[in-house]
Amino acid sequence: MPTLCSFVCFVALASFSPIALAQVDEDQVGAWYMYFWNTRLEDSNFGFQGDVQHRNWDLGGDLEQLLIRGGLTWTPDGSNNTYTLGYANIESGVFGSSSSSSREHRIYQEALIPQRLGEKTFLTHRLRLEQRDVDGQDFRNRFRYFIGMNYPLNRANLDRGAIYLSFYNELFLNLEQDIGDGRRVDQFDRNRTYLALGYSLSENVRLQFGYMHQETDDLGKGQLQFNLFHRF
Repeated sequence: MPTLCSFVCFVALASFSPIALAQVDEDQVGAWYMYFWNTRLEDSNFGFQGDVQHRNWDLGGDLEQLLIRGGLTWTPDGSNNTYTLGYANIESGVFGSSSSSSREHRIYQEALIPQRLGEKTFLTHRLRLEQRDVDGQDFRNRFRYFIGMNYPLNRANLDRGAIYLSFYNELFLNLEQDIGDGRRVDQFDRNRTYLALGYSLSENVRLQFGYMHQETDDLGKGQLQFNLFHRF
């Protein structure tokens, strides 16, 4: 009977684990509400950046994730590239009525590389390395590559009054697959594809509304995104 008891306990724990996603309704559209900010210190190559993201399994109320992230930036003389060292604190919720959640602490290093093609195509490449400390899992690294594009429709740039299309794709790869206690994850973690319409309220404030589809080994789910970008 010990074997049967062990099996029953395992099933019960798996059913209520914060990372168990088998019950997620993939047809239910979620929503992410996001605020991004950055600033450059006067007469300095250094600055700060960060973001706050409230992600819901539905349009509001069922917490998927609360992410708070910030970092120190450095821009070399004569370059538009920006390098960041930062920290993020993340609370992840469970789909449905459960109030269970898990916590993650994350350190990250990032390179942001802007590129302009022709007169109106603005590209951004972002390479990010993350060191992740997730509740109940071994410490591990993850690599992310992001490519984004903004294309103004009524201006030559993204200055005040510009209406623009925004697109991105981001790939996530686990650099370690063993997460402890005999558990493993795939090297492929997830992929996000996004399309949006944006508007520049000023040279320093932009709004975007779009749709993002996220694909993992476990599920594929759509999310509406409401973004505010603020430079000061």
